[in-house]
Amino acid sequence: MEVVTEVISLHLEEPFVIARGRTEATRNVLVRIRYRDREGIGEVAPSSFYNQSVEKVLETVPQIARCLPDTPFCVRHIFYDLSERFGDAASLCATDIALWDLHAKTLNAPLYRILGLDPQRTPKTSYTLSIGEPHKVAQRAEKVSHYPILKIKLGTKAQLGEDLDVEVIEALREVYGGTVRVDANCAWTVDEAIDKIYALQAYDIEFYEQPIPPGDPGDFARLKKGVPDAVIVADESCVEPQDVARLAPVVDGVNIKLVKCGGITPALRMIETARACGLRVMLGCMIESSCLITAAATLSPLVDWADLDGNLLVADDPFVGVTLDENAQLILPDRPGLGLIPHKTITS
Repeated sequence: MEVVTEVISLHLEEPFVIARGRTEATRNVLVRIRYRDREGIGEVAPSSFYNQSVEKVLETVPQIARCLPDTPFCVRHIFYDLSERFGDAASLCATDIALWDLHAKTLNAPLYRILGLDPQRTPKTSYTLSIGEPHKVAQRAEKVSHYPILKIKLGTKAQLGEDLDVEVIEALREVYGGTVRVDANCAWTVDEAIDKIYALQAYDIEFYEQPIPPGDPGDFARLKKGVPDAVIVADESCVEPQDVARLAPVVDGVNIKLVKCGGITPALRMIETARACGLRVMLGCMIESSCLITAAATLSPLVDWADLDGNLLVADDPFVGVTLDENAQLILPDRPGLGLIPHKTITS
């Protein structure tokens, strides 16, 4: 099998701001694996928060390529063999997705069918609004009010120099009546989180995603004790499959991202573990093209929640893959593999 890497630049329609930073463009890596007359494509959006980088992926993937077998079958076994040799989840992610895409293409079937999943059971995705002053968030919410679910980034003090979190939600609720999810990206202490969640009770928040920094699961236990009725979802604390069982006693759900765990294969394991532990599951994303978003969306019939909007935020997505219906439900392409088409094919 031939392996080729390619760096792509994705530019956002508008700056995306969370508690720990601001993004206007990002560099992702595509991995293309060729076998006979077929090509599988995978993508990763390396995150410095998880000690990942484009440079590390470009260095590691050629090493991975030398360890690949002659055929793209037995993808799970390939992943676990590779994960014993290579510790970079970002490199494994792009490689694993490409192998699954290639495997399904050799069988001339959509990947969801190979995995035995029902494409009619996909959830609706949320649309994310980044940190901003209350009136600006409300203005953006009005523009995207056709989305039935909005996820709001909080942690305003870190970016705006003033704590306006409650005011943001108050302004949002004046113009938007749909489902609201809150993501503070680790910005609050446990005590702050308890106080803010109490203050936000009147605004009908579906759940709170990673309100506190990762680390001691005991912090989540304190949070749950302080706000027992709030639904708490772990994201930055839940990176690998082993994290799921560790967090199960102290959270209500976990956010699984292919970039964090290393691709489709470990994500499937995390979903199964979460279900066995009685947890609800969300599939999340970084700033990604439709390649990586579609790979995650393929698994979405297995989960409760989706936050797969990274491709909706970029101006220059090179692919068309998963789409949305009028209710923002994910529609998986009925084409072999991930079902990706180069964007120029659609627009020309």
